Amino acid sequence: MPNIKIFSGSSHPDLSQKIADRLGLELAKVVTKKFSNQETCVEIGESVRGEDVYIVQSDKKDKSRAPISAKLVANMLSVSGADHIITMDLHASQIQGFFDIPVDNLYAEPAVLKWIKENIPEWKNCIIVSPDAGGAKRVTSIADRLNVDFALIHKERKKANEVDRMVLVGDVTGRVAILVDDMADTCGTICHAADKLISAGATKVYAILTHGIFSGPAITRINNACFEAVVVTNTIPQEEKMKHCPKIQVIDISMILAEAIRRTHNGESVSYLFSHVPL
Repeated sequence: MPNIKIFSGSSHPDLSQKIADRLGLELAKVVTKKFSNQETCVEIGESVRGEDVYIVQSDKKDKSRAPISAKLVANMLSVSGADHIITMDLHASQIQGFFDIPVDNLYAEPAVLKWIKENIPEWKNCIIVSPDAGGAKRVTSIADRLNVDFALIHKERKKANEVDRMVLVGDVTGRVAILVDDMADTCGTICHAADKLISAGATKVYAILTHGIFSGPAITRINNACFEAVVVTNTIPQEEKMKHCPKIQVIDISMILAEAIRRTHNGESVSYLFSHVPL
């Protein structure tokens, strides 16, 4: 593709390489390093004059009490010169409104549907479950596309990251339960939810998450929980986590991001990607 450069940030070079490979491009040359005072230095190793430049970076909170102000991040990206943002499964879709530049918020849902149909033989007898009331819209969309039922778990929190009580709304007896959420951090919620589903009569429990942060005790909790598999996309690197947790499986979404870049570059609509996985 002419007049296009893909640069990788420091967070996820493997995803950047997959995107570049899909587009038939070489990753552009860049050197990123940190000085001893933790200041970041970035050196661009080739000319970008007249090119459309795409920077691939996966950012997340690295500590549970580290706040990220969406409006502040939006302002920083805009002021630094970004003309267009491509994201995947924002935690709250309203965040798009904080940006003064175009935002395409892509969805992992088409890739999730494909994974379910290809990897869960009993998917026609499954039930899609949201681990909290806030994810009801997400699970109803997936359940409708699969033509199956859905349920949700209402959780009462004593404080952040600690769940006090869970109430299951829906009947999972004799069914495969598939927990779906946009992200999992310490995994306390989904592990409690899995126990609740098994005690309520579910035959198997899967968890499918877009962003697997897996901080703190997450890996130990997953290993000790009753999941058949915990499935995440590769928006965040998972290689190290997979070495310590055989239950973690990864859905590659690089082709969705690559196709979004191609369509954006060519001035085509990206709405096709909201319901289809590129071949």
